[in-house]
Amino acid sequence: MARPPKIGLDRTPGKKVGALRALWPFLKPYRMNVIAAALALVFTASISLVLPIAARLIVDNFGADDGTMLAQHFKTMMTFAGLLAVGTALRYFLVTRLGERIVADIRKAVFARMIGMSPAFYERVMTGEVLSRITTDTTLILSVVGSSASIALRNVLIFLGGVVLMMLTSVKMSVMVLWPIPVVLIPMVILGRRVRSQSKENQDLIAESSGGASEQLLAAQTVQAFTHEDRSRAKFDDVTEQSYRSARRRIFTRAMLTALVIFMVFSAIVLFLRMGSQDVRTGETTEGGLVQFMIYTIMVGGAVAALSEVWGELQRAAGATERLVELLTIQDTVQDPAEPDAVVTPVKGGLVFDNVHFSYPSRADIPALHGIDLDIKPGETVALVGPSGAGKSTMIHMVQRFYDPQEGAVRIDGQDLRDMERAAFRQHIALVPQDPVIFADTARENIRFGRPTATDEEVTQAAKAAAAHDFLTALPDGYDSYVGERGVMLSGGQKQRIAIARAILRDAPILLLDEATSALDAESEHAVQVAVEELAKTRTTLIVAHRLATVKKADRIVVFEEGRIVAQGTHDSLVAQGGLYARLAKLQFTEGQTAE
Repeated sequence: MARPPKIGLDRTPGKKVGALRALWPFLKPYRMNVIAAALALVFTASISLVLPIAARLIVDNFGADDGTMLAQHFKTMMTFAGLLAVGTALRYFLVTRLGERIVADIRKAVFARMIGMSPAFYERVMTGEVLSRITTDTTLILSVVGSSASIALRNVLIFLGGVVLMMLTSVKMSVMVLWPIPVVLIPMVILGRRVRSQSKENQDLIAESSGGASEQLLAAQTVQAFTHEDRSRAKFDDVTEQSYRSARRRIFTRAMLTALVIFMVFSAIVLFLRMGSQDVRTGETTEGGLVQFMIYTIMVGGAVAALSEVWGELQRAAGATERLVELLTIQDTVQDPAEPDAVVTPVKGGLVFDNVHFSYPSRADIPALHGIDLDIKPGETVALVGPSGAGKSTMIHMVQRFYDPQEGAVRIDGQDLRDMERAAFRQHIALVPQDPVIFADTARENIRFGRPTATDEEVTQAAKAAAAHDFLTALPDGYDSYVGERGVMLSGGQKQRIAIARAILRDAPILLLDEATSALDAESEHAVQVAVEELAKTRTTLIVAHRLATVKKADRIVVFEEGRIVAQGTHDSLVAQGGLYARLAKLQFTEGQTAE
C-alpha cells in the first residue's frame, strides 16, 4: 500500500534520551518553577530517607522501661510524615502545572509554525499527521514533564541516598543487596534503546492512521457517494493494526525489561533477609537496624524498578520530542527575507510577471509556467482563460507567493514579492478561491474573516453586494446561524457567495477571482457579476474563468496553454484572430445557443 512521504526523512533519528534536551527552550522561561519543583523533590526524597531511621529508633525502643522516648520517636515520625505529605503535594502541584504549561507552549509554537508553512510543505505532508504530532506527541511529553521526569529524579535521589545509608548501616549486607544493580543496568540500556525505536515507529503509524482518518472523514460524503466505505475501513484497519502490532512489540520489550529488573532486585532482597536474620540472632545487628536496612533495601529496589519503568517512558518521550522538533525546525521552501522591504503604500495594484518559470515541487519535471511575461496595470481587469492545467490558477498562487518561481520574478508596484514580508503584502490582496473555505462558525463571522474589524453593518453591505443577503436572512438565526464544518449546511452556491462577500469586505486594491462564480446559478451569477464589475472598477482584478461569458467585459483576456501565454487581447479581437480562444468561444457560445 502506497503511503505519503514522511516528515524529516533526511534526519537520522537519535537513540538517546538526550533528545529531551530540546525541551529546554520551553522550560527556560519557567526556571523559578523548575527550581521550586526541584527543591520540593529534594525535600521529599530527604524526608523519605530519614523515615527508616525513625522506624529503627521506634523498634529498638519497644522494650524500654520508660515510654517517654518511644512516644517522642512516634511524634517525630508523625512530623516527618506530615512534612512528606506537604512536600509531596507541593511537588505534584509544581511539576504538574509546569508540564501543562510546557505542553501548551509547545502546541502553540508548533501550530504557529505550521499555519505559516507554504502550500509546498503540505504537498508532501498530511495535515492529519501534523495534528497527530500536536496532540499525541505532546501528550507523551506531558507525561514526562508532568510526571515521569519528577519520578525519575526522585528515585535517583532515593537510590543514591539509600545506597549511602545502607553502606553506613551494614557494608556486608549492602554488598549482598547491591551486586545485581550493574547486571540490571546493562539490559536496561540495551532494551531501552529498542523500546525507544519501537515507540517512534508506533507514533509514526499512529500519525499515519490519524492523517488517513482525517482525510476520509473530511470527504465522508464523497466516500459514501462512491460506496467506498468498506475500502476506507479496510485501509484504516490495516494501518491501525500495524500500529497495534508495533505497540505490542514495544510492550513486550518493556515487560521483559520489567520482569528482569524485578527478579534481580527482589532475589537480592530475599538473600539479604536470610543474612540479616542470622545477624540478628548472633547479635551483630539489632532488630531496629535490620528493619532500617530492610526499608532502605525496599526503597532502593523500588527505585531501580521505578527507574526501569520510567526509562521506557523517557525513551518514548524522546521520540515524541524529536518528531515535534522536526516540525519546529523544518525549513520551508518559501521564507520571508531577514530584513524585508516595507510595502510602499498606498498600494496601486500593478502586477508584473517577469520571465516566470515554475514547476510544482511534487512534479518538478513538468513546467506549470514557462517564461511568463505579463504586465497588469493598476486598476486593470485581466482574465486568464485556457484549458484545465494550463497554468491559470498557478498565476493566482504566484501573486500570493504561495510558491517562488524557479526563474524570473513577480512584482507588485515594482517590488519583488521575495523582498517583502508575505503577511505585509497579502493584506492588500483579496481572494475568492474556486473551492471556497467556510469555517465552523456563524455566517457573519465567516464574512468578517475578510476584515476582522468590520462592523455588522459593513458585513451586511458586503453580503448584499455578493447577493448573499436574502439567503442569509432566511436562515434560522439569520447572519448568526452556525453553518457547520466546512459550511456543510450550505449549498455550493451559498458558500461561494459568502466567499465573495468576504473578499468584498476586505476592500483590497488587488482582487483575485479563481472561478469565483463557478458554483452559482444563472440568476445569482448575474447578481454577483454586477457586484464584481462594480468592485473591479476601483482595483486591479485578476480573473480565472472557464466560462467565457463571465470575462467578455474584461479589459484584457490572456489565453494560456501548457503553461505559456499564447494570445492576449479583448474578447472581440481574440475571436477575430482565431486560434485557441476562438475555438473555446465557438464551442461555449454556439453550443449554448444550440441548447437553447
